[in-house]
Parts: sequence; structure tokens; C-alpha cells
Amino acid sequence: MRKATARLLAACLGALLVLTAAGAQPGEVAVELNRLDNRDNGNCRAYMVFENGSDQHFSVFQLDLVLFDGDGIIEQRLAVEAGPLDAGKTVVKLFDIEGLGCDRIGRILLNAVIECRTENGPAEGCTRRTRVSARTETPFFK
Repeated sequence: MRKATARLLAACLGALLVLTAAGAQPGEVAVELNRLDNRDNGNCRAYMVFENGSDQHFSVFQLDLVLFDGDGIIEQRLAVEAGPLDAGKTVVKLFDIEGLGCDRIGRILLNAVIECRTENGPAEGCTRRTRVSARTETPFFK
């Protein structure tokens, strides 16, 4: 009986992980690092997918990103503006990372959501309710 219960619990947890990875949960903003491309000018272009699972329109959604090399040394820190983000909408945003080729990026940290603002003013807890993931070999974490 205990083995059957353990198997059932494992199956439920696995299903929960699949559902969580599928997209933004209610109230969340899911940010996916979808692709990194080297540009001819030596810069790296990041393609990011933003899925606003909240019922709020964010006029401002500014991220503080920290880029590490393969040895874990900070290469660059940058602020990127992802707004506007409409409620219940998925959008793709592109960001150029100047002076840094994609091959020099070992991982990317979402350090914070610097500012997020709705039509009613500043929103609270945006870093906490932002979930990150990556489809690239470069990890994206918070």
C-alpha cells in the first residue's frame, strides 16, 4: 500500500511540474529566454517570451539582468524594459547585449524586477511573481 501511495504521489508531483512549466500561472509573469543569437557586430541578441498571466496591464516592466561567464564571473549587468505587457497576453521582446558575444554568456540571473507599473501606479511583489525559464543551453534563473 505504501508503494502504491508513493507512486501516486510521484505521478501527481510530475504532473504538477509539467503544468507549472507550461506557462504563466494566474497572477504570474513568465519570462522565457527563448534564443540567443550572435550578431555580425559582436553583440548578442536575446529573444525573450513574456507571458502575462495576471489580470493587470503593466505599462512598465523593467528587469535587472546579470550575465555571468562560464566560470561564474559577472560579465555585465543591464536593465531591460519589457513593457508594455497586456493582461493575459504573450509577447516576444528582443534585446541586444552590447559588447558581449553569446558564447561568453554562461548563465543569466534575473536579479530583480526593478520597476513594474500598472495604470494604478507601482505594483508590488513583481520579482516574487515573475517565473523564469530557458529553452537555450544558457541557464536563466532568479
